[in-house]
Amino acid sequence: MSKQVKNKRDEFENVEHALTTSEAFIEKYRKQILIGVGAVVLVVLVILSVRNFYLKPREVSAENEMYRAQTYFAVDSFYVALNGDGLDCIGFKEIVSDYGMTPSGNLAAAYAGICYYKLNDYQNAIKYLSQFDGKDTYLTTSVVGMIGDCYAETGDTNKAISHFEKASSLKNAVISPIYLKKAGLAYESIGEAGKAEKCYTEIKNSYAQSQEASDIDKYIARVSK
Repeated sequence: MSKQVKNKRDEFENVEHALTTSEAFIEKYRKQILIGVGAVVLVVLVILSVRNFYLKPREVSAENEMYRAQTYFAVDSFYVALNGDGLDCIGFKEIVSDYGMTPSGNLAAAYAGICYYKLNDYQNAIKYLSQFDGKDTYLTTSVVGMIGDCYAETGDTNKAISHFEKASSLKNAVISPIYLKKAGLAYESIGEAGKAEKCYTEIKNSYAQSQEASDIDKYIARVSK
């Protein structure tokens, strides 16, 4: 027998042995394997069912409710937008409660927080604004910054600064300089002139085209004396 033929035979025997071993394993653990496969299939079916027969219809309902509440929000009727009109608008607060798992329910948390802020209820504003989980940089920056505004209104300057700086770090060309300036003013209020100057200087260097940069030199001069 040639060496080549012997090698092929050995290879065939190895493959045959592997197949036999696999068949034996499957035969021995057939019940467990079938249970495992069935569990995976069941999980997939449950996920698809929840998505198609629960979440999607809920999102449609949430969008309808959001539209009604946003109508009041647009005309500065913040109390009604938040709590509903007792007729066909349930308000942002109830949308968060009833549709929290939907995108609209998530957005409603931001709206509810803004309404509470406008109504000078800063603790509830923080509560709802903190529930918002957004992907849009503009809205996320605004929400984080407004939490800082709420802390500033309640006299918690350190937490206000923390949120102003977090908002500015999101690098939104329009909103970041606003909160950098607020952080600078807050630092000034607690006697941290050096940190205030750093905020103002970043506005000048990184956001030269912003409205906040138009008079930032006087702020820099004030804290660098």
